[in-house]
Amino acid sequence: MKKALILVDIQNDYFENGKMTLSGSNEAGENAHRILEQFRAEGETIIHIRHIAMQPGATFFIPDTKGAEIHACVKPQEHEKVVVKYFPNSFRDTGLLDILKEKNITDLVICGMMTHMCIDATTRAAKDFGFNITLIGDACATMDQEYEGQNVKAEDVQKSFLAALSFFYAGVTTTKKYLHKE
Repeated sequence: MKKALILVDIQNDYFENGKMTLSGSNEAGENAHRILEQFRAEGETIIHIRHIAMQPGATFFIPDTKGAEIHACVKPQEHEKVVVKYFPNSFRDTGLLDILKEKNITDLVICGMMTHMCIDATTRAAKDFGFNITLIGDACATMDQEYEGQNVKAEDVQKSFLAALSFFYAGVTTTKKYLHKE
């Protein structure tokens, strides 16, 4: 088993005063930081995913803006790889799969933003590529959604997506459990 940490879209626009503030982004960022620190201490592979919005009319992750930068809580170190993506799935039209294959990675630990979109798409794709996935649920954040005119609270969106992913695609756990502190 050879593992890698994938930090998906932990970028400024998802935090307070950003253009797409998520519910629980500060807590999720802090937990992702704790996981990141363990990977750094163990000398494991770390890959940061950074979304840049290129579609017309995009309202966040605009190129060359502070909002599109990776948040300070997980700021990449010089030797850590940053993969830029343009779609929710971190594997689509990126070199992520090649990087993981070159390093003979078999297991992925995934944290990041938005659970209902990029975390979902990336986790499902990773499983389809044959990786074993551990998803750190409390190191991910999402937001309220609307369906058929009804508001679905972020907490319910989060639980629903984590429950769905845990059915087949990933082992879902908490930061404390992953770090063996519970």
